[in-house]
Amino acid sequence: MDILFTSDQVLALAPDSGSAAAGKKLGSAKHWKNLGHSAEALWGECQGSALYQVKVELASLASHCSCPSHKLPCKHCLGVLLLAATDKAAIPTGEPPEWVATWLAKRQASSTRKQEKASQAAETAEQAPSASQAKTAEKRLANVKKGLDRLELWLNDLVRQGLASVQTQPASFWEHQAARLRDAQAGTLDTRVRRLAAIPNATPDWPEQLLAELGKLALLTHAFRLEDQLEPGMREELRLLIGWNLNQDEVNARGETLRDDWLVVGQVIEEAERGKTQRTWLSGLNSGRSALILQFSFAGQPFGESFVPGAHQEMDLTYWPGAYPQRAQVRARLGEIAPFQGTWPGLSAIDDFLNQVASTLGSQPWLEHFLACLHAVTPLYSADGAAWFVKDSSGHALPLAGGDHWQLLALSGGYPVDFFGEWSNGILRPLGTVVAGQYTPPGREN
Repeated sequence: MDILFTSDQVLALAPDSGSAAAGKKLGSAKHWKNLGHSAEALWGECQGSALYQVKVELASLASHCSCPSHKLPCKHCLGVLLLAATDKAAIPTGEPPEWVATWLAKRQASSTRKQEKASQAAETAEQAPSASQAKTAEKRLANVKKGLDRLELWLNDLVRQGLASVQTQPASFWEHQAARLRDAQAGTLDTRVRRLAAIPNATPDWPEQLLAELGKLALLTHAFRLEDQLEPGMREELRLLIGWNLNQDEVNARGETLRDDWLVVGQVIEEAERGKTQRTWLSGLNSGRSALILQFSFAGQPFGESFVPGAHQEMDLTYWPGAYPQRAQVRARLGEIAPFQGTWPGLSAIDDFLNQVASTLGSQPWLEHFLACLHAVTPLYSADGAAWFVKDSSGHALPLAGGDHWQLLALSGGYPVDFFGEWSNGILRPLGTVVAGQYTPPGREN
């Protein structure tokens, strides 16, 4: 059988711990009927309060179950994937039944329509905008510039009055300025200003942190006024940073598409204002490029794309246009998903990684997240166990986010490991660890 997922990789797909636990209980052949798989799909029927039909498209890990659960993948989809990971002989090869073939055909038709739509969007992007479109764009640009003028005055007042003046300011102080930017159609700057409210008094060095963020805002306002003098990539970047969002078709039409064998090195899921945000980090095994897949889930809806940490797949990714393209979206999945068994990408010296970050910020000073792939680093902790680090062979160390990392230390046995993390605001968030060629995501045991 050519389904090569491990149990850890399957459980990494679970939307929450409850779904993972329920999926484990269904990972036994006794719960299933009419199991089968082909090159395209995996399927089975699970007996619960009713007989639920479960199917998984293997190229994308898109899944569907006839149960009433709104979670995706649901416990039944996780159960059949866990069964495939632990008892391959229980799932015979065969032709998909009609209810699976019909679902696959609908997915293929939808994919074809999306590709045709992307091609049409590319053709439209090459055409000059209509008079009404140009007038709307000109009106928005004028509105944004007025908002930036007000932001610059506000920044000057903050610096002139001294940063100590914000220590006693309520949240409404920041929200008022954010709302003005929102009214000026500069939505991304609105979010940046609202985040400033969490900095005062949060740490001993909060004045330095606040000044750095205010400096980035000031640099952004100045750069935007000079956008006509900048390279096309930086102009695109600035508009995205201000709030000119692009839809998927626009990204496909204007961004760079790169075909590579992409390794999924880890994921971060965070609670957002109205749902969840997922950041999935990929590393191109041939190009050496990294890519960030950013997805949003609102009101409990599933993320649009599924990725298996520690697995690799040939894909076409299209980057958002910019001075330093980082965010990307999947344009096409071309190969099979399989656990990675080769040489893991990474740097052996922490200084080399920090130099990479510095060089990148020279091209795009507003980036907030960076992928760190490090070879042979050793996890360690302070004498009181309150602070954790990874250290390279030269003795240079980076601090780890989170309370404790005893499991990481146990996996390493105190010896060097290959480590993946997300670097942001001077701290490293673990994404995954490789010991003896085996990938383990954070918080999971072998």
